[in-house]
Formats: sequence, C-alpha cells, structure tokens
Amino acid sequence: MGYVLVLPEFGLVADPVIGVVTSAGESLAPVIEKVAVLEATSDDLVNMLSGEGNLLASFPNRESGLAIGGTITSFWYGLAVGLLIAGIIAFQMIKVV
Repeated sequence: MGYVLVLPEFGLVADPVIGVVTSAGESLAPVIEKVAVLEATSDDLVNMLSGEGNLLASFPNRESGLAIGGTITSFWYGLAVGLLIAGIIAFQMIKVV
C-alpha cells in the first residue's frame, strides 16, 4: 500500500485508504514541542490584554506591571493633551483682547 508524504521533514505521511495522517517511523515530538510553544505564546498574549498574571519573559512578582505601566502612560498622555488644549485656548484668548 502506498503513502502520500505530507511533511517529509517530520516524517508525516497520509494513508489514502483510511484518510489518517500518521508518522512513518519517526517521532512526532518536534511537532508537539512547537505546538506547546505556540500555546504558551498565545496564552501570554491573552494575559497581556488583561494586564494581570505572570508573563513568560518577566521576572517573578511582577504580575501587575502592565496595569501600572498603562496607568502611568495614560496619565502622562492625558496631561500632555490637556496642556496642549489649554495652551491653544489661552493663545486664542490673548488674540481676542
């Protein structure tokens, strides 16, 4: 019976009669390891959106670092925009008088 090569670098073949992808004498460990890394990365991205939790590349006891950093950044951007608007209003009042 013949097989169809699916991923030769990982040794994956497809059986056309049954319709199953299986290994041809080689281990599926490299594929499983890459899937595990992808799952860890996707979980890390979801944790970044919430701003809580321990991230993959962070030091211990820094669970709320993203939330604090976002708060400080928002404060400074708000201050800058507020001062810009106040400056525009102040210069408009000077010209009128």
